[in-house]
Amino acid sequence: MNIIPFPDRDQWASLLTRPVQETKDIEAKVMPILEKVRSGGDQAIRELTLQFDKVALEEIAFSEEAIAHAAGQLDDELKSAIGQAYANIYKFHEVQLQAPQKIETMPGVFCWRKSVGIEKVGIYIPGGSAPLFSTVLMLGIPAKIAGCKEIILCTPSDNPAILYAASLVGVTKAFRVGGAQAIAAMAYGTETIPKVYKIFGPGNQYVTAAKMLINSEGVSIDMPAGPSEVAVYADDTAVPAFVASDLLSQAEHGPDSQVLLVSTSKKLLSSVNLALTSQLQELPRRDFAGQAITHSKAILLDNEADAIDLLNQYAAEHLILSVANAEQVSEKIVNAGSIFLGNYTPESCGDYASGTNHTLPTNGYARAYSGVSVDSFVKKITVQHITEEGIRNIGPTVERMAEAESLDAHRKAVSLRLKSLE
Repeated sequence: MNIIPFPDRDQWASLLTRPVQETKDIEAKVMPILEKVRSGGDQAIRELTLQFDKVALEEIAFSEEAIAHAAGQLDDELKSAIGQAYANIYKFHEVQLQAPQKIETMPGVFCWRKSVGIEKVGIYIPGGSAPLFSTVLMLGIPAKIAGCKEIILCTPSDNPAILYAASLVGVTKAFRVGGAQAIAAMAYGTETIPKVYKIFGPGNQYVTAAKMLINSEGVSIDMPAGPSEVAVYADDTAVPAFVASDLLSQAEHGPDSQVLLVSTSKKLLSSVNLALTSQLQELPRRDFAGQAITHSKAILLDNEADAIDLLNQYAAEHLILSVANAEQVSEKIVNAGSIFLGNYTPESCGDYASGTNHTLPTNGYARAYSGVSVDSFVKKITVQHITEEGIRNIGPTVERMAEAESLDAHRKAVSLRLKSLE
């Protein structure tokens, strides 16, 4: 890693800038795909799948038999691990669904808010060399808890772990479709694939562009996305080998993964660099990880206050605090997707099985976005009930405000009721 010693604050912004993604060129390629699926339905899906994936789709949907048989293709150890992850994720998320609480804002005026599961949601799971069955758990479990009636899965992968996870979380229908065409199918609907109201899940730059484009047309998505990223803040109490392993676990996602190390200890930074070199050679995905590490940065700062300020400015998707007072430092972090405390809390645990959700805001969006939760799968509907006593109490306030805004019909809607009670 390139160590940058004691940069001035006016240099921080340039140091923390993520690589610019050429979205306009990508969107120009994705828009015709969206239009083709919108107008051509299933036939367009078949043609695009043959064009991009070199697969001739006989059946667009996974059969119930294929999903049911997936469990038999996994060894017991993996099924047990998936079951443990399911239990932890469910336990963490189920408490997020809160019962409505009625508030009497003044005598006779009752207001509350109820959570209603979004009826139809779509989950996208990419293909490629890493079968992300963990993401099926991360998205399907909160959807199930929220009470979503239809959970649609699109994936170009027939990996049995993905299908097994889909059966666990209650996916209602699953389809053999990937890429931007899968996003289009869930956004617009085809003869076979239902239209959904909100789409979740990771993907490459074309999938991301498709999600952003359909979002501009009114279809909701989980959040904007960019390459996955981690920032680690470590001091002399950190174990260099642990820090290096955390950086590499993020770097192996792909060459565009973002990796940042921050410390007040030059010795720690040097030790981590040595550990990175030795560990990298042992990784099957060392080419991906090596490219990511090459363009990553290690920043040496004077003190903890500067480190916290810099980390808040960066707004990392994953933030690991390998420092002596990790929990105290975490209280001062206001921009991060998810925080991991201490030497024995690797990001990998959050990615798979500790219970928190691994679908998190990237590319600095942690300044304004939260990670996926049960709230992501519900809409909040407010309810109010005003009694005769309540309209007498609140009526004059509403009459005066409506009159001041020159909205006489609003005023009369209250005045008529007050007069009827005289």
